[in-house]
Amino acid sequence: MNHKVIPIAVQEVVNTKERKRQAPKGRRVDPVALEEVRALLGDESRQADLLIEHLHKIQDKFGHLASAHLAALAQEMRLAQTEVYEVASFYHHFDIVKEGEAAPQALTVRVCDGLSCEMGGARDLLAKLPKILGKEVRVIAAPCVGRCEQAPVVVVGQNPIIQATVDSVATAVGSNQITQPVAEVVDFLEYSKVGGYELLKKCISGERDVESVLKTMEDSGLRGLGGAGFPAGRKWRIVRGEKGPRLMAVNIDEGEPGTFKDRVYLEKDPHRFLEGMLIAAWAVDIQTIYIYLRDEYHGCRVMLEAELAKLKANPPIANMPEIFLRRGAGAYICGEESAMIESIEGKRGMPRLRPPYVAQVGLFGRPTLEHNFETLYWVRDILEKGGEWFTSHGRNGRKGLRSYSVSGRVKNPGVKLAPAGITIQELIDEHCGGMLDGQTFYGYLPGGASGGILPASMNDIPLDFDTLQPYGCFIGSAAVIVMSDKDTAVQAARNMMDFFKHESCGQCTPCRVGTAKAAELIKKPKWDVGLLEDLSLVMRDSSICGLGQAAPNPIDCVVKYFPHELA
Repeated sequence: MNHKVIPIAVQEVVNTKERKRQAPKGRRVDPVALEEVRALLGDESRQADLLIEHLHKIQDKFGHLASAHLAALAQEMRLAQTEVYEVASFYHHFDIVKEGEAAPQALTVRVCDGLSCEMGGARDLLAKLPKILGKEVRVIAAPCVGRCEQAPVVVVGQNPIIQATVDSVATAVGSNQITQPVAEVVDFLEYSKVGGYELLKKCISGERDVESVLKTMEDSGLRGLGGAGFPAGRKWRIVRGEKGPRLMAVNIDEGEPGTFKDRVYLEKDPHRFLEGMLIAAWAVDIQTIYIYLRDEYHGCRVMLEAELAKLKANPPIANMPEIFLRRGAGAYICGEESAMIESIEGKRGMPRLRPPYVAQVGLFGRPTLEHNFETLYWVRDILEKGGEWFTSHGRNGRKGLRSYSVSGRVKNPGVKLAPAGITIQELIDEHCGGMLDGQTFYGYLPGGASGGILPASMNDIPLDFDTLQPYGCFIGSAAVIVMSDKDTAVQAARNMMDFFKHESCGQCTPCRVGTAKAAELIKKPKWDVGLLEDLSLVMRDSSICGLGQAAPNPIDCVVKYFPHELA
C-alpha cells in the first residue's frame, strides 16, 4: 500500500489550523468578564429579546459597555458578537468602550437641547457647566427628555433637574442622588378604593359584553393619541379578527420634542392606564402585553415596576394577562410602532416596510394591538360615561377632548385638557395665563418637531386631527410650543433639523442623507430655497417612515410663512 508522505512543515500548518478551529470564532471571551456578566444576569432568561434589558444591566453597573463584557454577553446569550454590537451601538444611552479606549467619566450630565429648553437657556448651561463641574463629570447635549414644561432641564445621572441653573446642577452633582422618585401617585390601594378595576371585573364577569364595549369605543370617536390618529375602536375590532394568539404593545416612548403628556398622566394615575390596557386586552382576547417605556423616565419606571408588582400580587381578575415592562435606550425612532416592536424584540429600532401591518404581523410575528399610553388612559372614562360623553366636548366644529402639551413662552406651561378644536389663541388665553410678561406671541409649533411652524397671524385654526394638513402641518401628539418675539422660526427650524439628523435611524438614504444635508443648508445665512424644496420632495416621497417624511415640515413652513426671516 502506498502512503502519501506529508512534509513536516505542512503538518504543522494543518495542526495549527485544527487547533484554531477548536476555539470559537470572533473575540475570545475574558473569563473574568464572563463571570461578571453571569452574576449580573443571575437566573434571568438568556432569550434573544432580552438583549437590550441585559445591556442596560451592564451599563448601569459599570457606567459603560466594555468590549469584553459585550463578548461575554454574546456567548452567554448564544448570539453573534456582531449582533450584540450592532444593537448596543444603535442606542444613544449605551456607551461602548473598545479595547485601549478610556472609559467615560463615572457621572454623565445631559443638558436637554430641545427647542423649549433652548429657549429656556440650555445653550448657556452647556457653555458653563463643563468648567464648573470639572473633568470628572461628562457634560453632553441630549435630545428632548420629555419635561418641556419645566425647561431648561438637565439630567444628572438619572435625576432630572427642572428649571435648571448652574448652581442647582452643581448641587445635584454633589448630592449623589441617582434617581428622582415620582411623588403623589395614586397607587394600587388608593385607586382600588375609588372604584378602580371594577369596570374590568364587569367585563370579565359578562356584565359588559365585548360587542357593546367595541361599539362604545367606536361611537366615542377616540383616535390614537400618539400622533397617527387611527380610530381606537376600529383597531380593536381589526386585531380581534386576526387569528390568535395575539399580542399587545404599549408605546410610552414619547420622544417628540414638546411632548410630555404621557409622563404627566403616568406620574399621577398609572392604574387608570393599566385598567384601560387590561380591558383592551380582554376585548381583543390578548394574554401577553409588553409596555415600552422610554429610558429618560427613570422615576416613572421605578414607580411602574412597583405598581405592577402590587397588581400582580393582588390580581383583580383570574387569569390576568402577562405584563412585561421593557426599557428603551434613547432612540426617538422607537416611537414609530414597528421600530418599537423591533426594539422590544431586542433588535435595532428600525421601522419595518409595510404591508404587512402590525395588526397582522407584529411583535414576534403575531397580530399585535399597538397603542399609545394616553389612548388607553381614556378607556375607563369612555366606557363608564359613554361614547356620547366624549363627543359632547369640542369646539369650532370638532368633537372630543385633547391633552395639549404646552411649553415655550407662556406663563403657565403644562398639560392642558381642553376641547378638541380649540385654537392656539384660545389655548394661550384660557389655559396658559397668556404670554410671559413683556413678550409678544410670534409663532407656534402645533405638533412638536415634525408638525410644522405657523405664524401668530394664523391663530384661529382649530387644533385637531385633519385641520392642519391644508397648511402643511399636523397636530400629531398635540405638542404645542409657543414662540415669542424673542425667537425666530429660522432658529426653531435649525433646532428641529439637528434633532432629526441626530435621530435618523439611517436605514434609508433619503432620511439619513437628507436630514444631514438639510441641517447643513439651513445653517447658512442665505438659504438655497430651490435646493431645499427638491430635497423636501425626495424625503417625503422616498423615506420609509414618518421621520424622514415629516422632517422637512419646519423648513417648508419657514419658507412659506416666514419669508421675511430669509430676506
